[in-house]
Parts: sequence; structure tokens; C-alpha cells
Amino acid sequence: MMQRPMRLRSTIVVFLFCLLSLCAYPEEAKVSFSQEIRPLFRRSCTGCHQPMKAKGGLDLTTHAAALKTGKHAPDIRPGDPKASRLIKDISGDEPSMPDEGDPLSSAEVGLVSRWIAQGALDDTPEGGFVHRLAEPPVYHALPAVAALAWSPDGQILAVAGWHEVLLHQGGSTGIVARLVGDSPRIESLAFSPDGTQLAVSGGAPSEYGEVQIWNAASHKLTRSIKTTTDAVFGVSWSPDGQSVAIGCADKMVRVFNVMHGAEIMKCDNHIDWVFATAWSHDGAKLVSAGRDRALKLIDVTSGRLIDDVNRQGDPLVSLARHPKENLVVCGTDKGELRIYKMEPRGGRLAEGDDKENSFIRDLERLPGSLNALSWSSDGSLIAAGSSSGEVRIFSANDGSRKATPKWIGGPVFSLSFKPSSPTLAVGGYDGKVRLFDFKTGDLQREFDSVPLASVSMANKP
Repeated sequence: MMQRPMRLRSTIVVFLFCLLSLCAYPEEAKVSFSQEIRPLFRRSCTGCHQPMKAKGGLDLTTHAAALKTGKHAPDIRPGDPKASRLIKDISGDEPSMPDEGDPLSSAEVGLVSRWIAQGALDDTPEGGFVHRLAEPPVYHALPAVAALAWSPDGQILAVAGWHEVLLHQGGSTGIVARLVGDSPRIESLAFSPDGTQLAVSGGAPSEYGEVQIWNAASHKLTRSIKTTTDAVFGVSWSPDGQSVAIGCADKMVRVFNVMHGAEIMKCDNHIDWVFATAWSHDGAKLVSAGRDRALKLIDVTSGRLIDDVNRQGDPLVSLARHPKENLVVCGTDKGELRIYKMEPRGGRLAEGDDKENSFIRDLERLPGSLNALSWSSDGSLIAAGSSSGEVRIFSANDGSRKATPKWIGGPVFSLSFKPSSPTLAVGGYDGKVRLFDFKTGDLQREFDSVPLASVSMANKP
């Protein structure tokens, strides 16, 4: 008769023991790939382990890439950190990874080890990582102005902000729209030839590149094209307004159809980052400028290299095309300016050969890196802005200097001639946009590139 109560007491004792055990030894918290591991990889690892530079066959930019087998052995064995080559490479007194910079701390190594031991689980958000904002950003300080572009009718000046492009009516009479997209970083802007669309290139560094296509009248995003694993540069429109070209950090030149967003051309002839692109006026060819010091002439239909346009000198960081002729001006990171025809140089160079049949002329050298170039709408003038904080305006016909606007905003990152008007817009480090009379170099007016939180929001659309 006493067995049932005894059995019941035993059951209760076992239950309480288990409960106390759970309280004393709680289940180990799951390590998040997206919130903990991925940021650590981005900080210390993806400089060498990414699609463009997968050292040892290891790519740590995404969960799927990280779990692929490396060149010599599996880098990550879910559930078994001791057998994972990655843990061996980041551990010890003298870890082999990262190759440069400070080694991971013991706590960080332990975090990666726990993540692997728990199965190297993936909690990447559906659709990948995006940086979409619900509302336009609030600014407490002016951001540097990375890009400017006038609409073809000169009524709108598009200005790059953070996560957005701001459309200024007439250049300075108020903000008419704020085009907020996914990309935190905006690298270049270009209106379509008919002015109905605005192309925006940029992205999230070391995550994705993006080309945005906006309706210039409705201010609606009509196309977002995600590509590569880094921000993209130097967007330019085909003459028919149906395609855009970009330069990429993965050394590629890409062309996309804006209607359906498909990649329709890719050229891989550069050996370093590509910063700028320009179309020939018939739309059959592209010129691209890269950090590898090369101007490449590319057949758009096939994506094949036609020729190197230039004799290589210093890395090229900027490019602008003549509005009516197949001419381009390029700028280097050492301040050199050169004008070329968009045509073959005249055959491949033999050793010691300095042939440059497409070269037109040099312009006066500026101190610093030539971050920004613009060609006036009538083709007579070229404006150049440098990291030294200088702006100069030259005659495109003979290379003589015509004006020197008195810029006081630090390094210059962007400039654009206003169509059918003697106005040059300039933006740079201090976040101001300044409008100059390009005939005299005199300042016409200046204004903030973005609305500041401490300033009246009367101009807010």
C-alpha cells in the first residue's frame, strides 16, 4: 500500500532535480551568423576572403560561400570546430589569419568556435541583407557630396546624400524630392538623355552593388539592380536611354537593360577597380577607366576589348565625355588630365613603342587626385576638381585655363556644368553645394546639400 506514495515522491524528486539542473545550466545561447559572425568576418576577414580575392579558395562574405569547401580542405565543418580549418587558422599564439591587422581575440575565436559547434546555422534574412529606411535620414551634420548631376533642361540638380538622392529645384530654391533607396553609399548619378529617368550607382561596401533607376517626374523607383559584392561606380546611359553601364570593384564593366534589369554585357579586361564609363554617341562602344591605369575601348554587343586607348601612366579615377563628339577626358590620382578620341590607339604596342594615335592633348596638371570632371554642354569647356581643394576650368580646344573658381570646401568630389547656363555646380568634403559662374569663376550662391535637423524644415517636400 505504501509503494505508490513512495513512487510518487521519487518521481517528484527526479522532476525537481531536472528542473534545478536546467536552471543551474541553461541551454547555451545560439550564436547569430547575421548579427555576430558576419560583422566579425567583414571587419577582419573579407578583405582577403571574398569573390574578387578568395585567398586559399575561401570566401567569407556570405553563409553559403563560407560553407563551401576551400582549396585544400573544408574550412568549416558544422558541428566540429576542431576539424574546421578556419578555427586552426585564427587560433594560437601566431594565427595565420588575418594576414594583416590585429588577430582575433580569444573571445572572438570562441564565438566562431561556438557558432560552428552549434551547427554553423544561417539566420541571413530572407532576400539577403538590405539597408532600407522607412523614412528619409535625419542629418545632424552635412555629409560630403559624392555626386552631382543636372537634368538635361537644367531645372533640377540631383545631389547625393546618405541613403538617398536629393532633388534641388533650380539648383538652390528648395528640395522638391528625396529619393531614398537601399544603398547607404551613393557613388555616381546620371540623368537619361531625355531627362525622364535618373540612374544612381552605389551600394553597401563589401556587401552589394546597386543601380537604381528613378522616374524623374513621379520620383518613384522603377528598377533596383543588385550586382556584385561591393559598391559600383561611374554609371552612364546609352544614347537610346535603354541601357546603363557601370564600373565595378571586381574589375568588371557591366551593362544592364533598364527595362527588365538583366545584365546584357560584361567585360573582364581590367585588372583592377573600374571607376568610370562613357558611351560612344552611336551606342556601339564603351570607354572605361580603371585603377589599373587603363582606358579600355569595348565593343558593347560582344563585351570584347577593341583596344587600350591610352599609354598607361597613373591610376585613372575620373572620366567625362564630350557632349557631341567621341572624345573623353580622363583624370589620374596624381592630377594629370588628358583628352583622347574614343577609337583604337592604332594597334597593340610592342616593347618600347609609345604609339598613341587616339591622344589629343594634355591639360594643366592639378595638385592631388582628380576626383571630378565635367564637360560643358557645348563642348568648349572642361572643369576639373581635385582632392587638394582646387577647381579649374579649361578650354577643351587648346587646353588653356579659363577660370579658377574660389572653392573653400576642402577636397572636391563632384562637379557638373548646368546645361545652357554659365553655371558650374561643385560639391565636396564640407557638404555644401556651390554654384559658380564658369566664365569668371565668381561664386553665385551656396547651400546645404541636405536639410539639417537643427534647421527649419520649410524646404522639406
